[in-house]
Amino acid sequence: MRCRTAAPAALLLVLTACATGPSLETRGEVTAPPGDIRHLTVGSAGFTESDLLAQMYAQLLNQAGYRTSLLTVANRELYEPALESGQIDVVPEYAATFADWLNARTNGPDAPPAGSPDLATTMKALRRLATPRGLTVLAPGRAVDQNAFAVTAAYARRYHLRTLSDLGASGLKVRLAAGDECVQRPYCAPGLKKVYGIDITGVDPKGVGTTQAKRAVQNGQDQMVLTTTTDATLGRFGLVLLADDRHLQNADYVVPVVNRSRAGGERVTKALGRLNDVLTTADLAAMNQQVDSWRRLASDVARTYLKDKGLVK
Repeated sequence: MRCRTAAPAALLLVLTACATGPSLETRGEVTAPPGDIRHLTVGSAGFTESDLLAQMYAQLLNQAGYRTSLLTVANRELYEPALESGQIDVVPEYAATFADWLNARTNGPDAPPAGSPDLATTMKALRRLATPRGLTVLAPGRAVDQNAFAVTAAYARRYHLRTLSDLGASGLKVRLAAGDECVQRPYCAPGLKKVYGIDITGVDPKGVGTTQAKRAVQNGQDQMVLTTTTDATLGRFGLVLLADDRHLQNADYVVPVVNRSRAGGERVTKALGRLNDVLTTADLAAMNQQVDSWRRLASDVARTYLKDKGLVK
């Protein structure tokens, strides 16, 4: 992920050096009532989907009577401490990924994973890790951005594939286009072999969902590509997703995370919760496509979507 402006990240680096969240003595305790600051800073991680979510959060908060500013900081190592300190008040996150990140930060890099394929289990672990840091994790919605695997539509038709279980049962040899870390990550090549019995003959290190990786599958150099569930460009390459029917992937549902002392009040929760009732994975994919392929501004795409759903005027 790229940071679109260097200055905010540099500023955060300086400020977070002297700003802190809850003290070590009070971590694990909720020591103050949730706050309700009238001017809120919404953070974005600097990639299309995060920009879209941040824009929707800001516009919903504006509709609820708040003034908002947006700040792009592409590095979680910077924006999470800024969220703790109150330099950022609200940020879109992904439940399992954020749980694992906080877990590693709290308990060390070798700690057992906190995220899991089960959403309730993941949310319980995430909130347990977030609360001592002065963070409140709001309710997840329906949208999920998980790792996913795609093959060509022709390949799927030829071998009658709709799920990853179908691919495992077929006995086909599969070369996988993915990031080089896929060789070791449990959700990738090892998990495909263990959970689905897929015969992965090798990993072609072309990145996650990159154009190069998709073209390698399109032209038959590889048989499957690692991408995400909100990838809106698959049709352009003649690719289709195979369903993760045995739930190898973790529950990376979209969740708003807020600084409790500044934005933990009921009004913020209610304003952002309105998005949960309507936003789907397919909606996110379609909006990503409008920004990435049609070159529309994230702010315009977000506003059009919210207006169409009756969430803003």
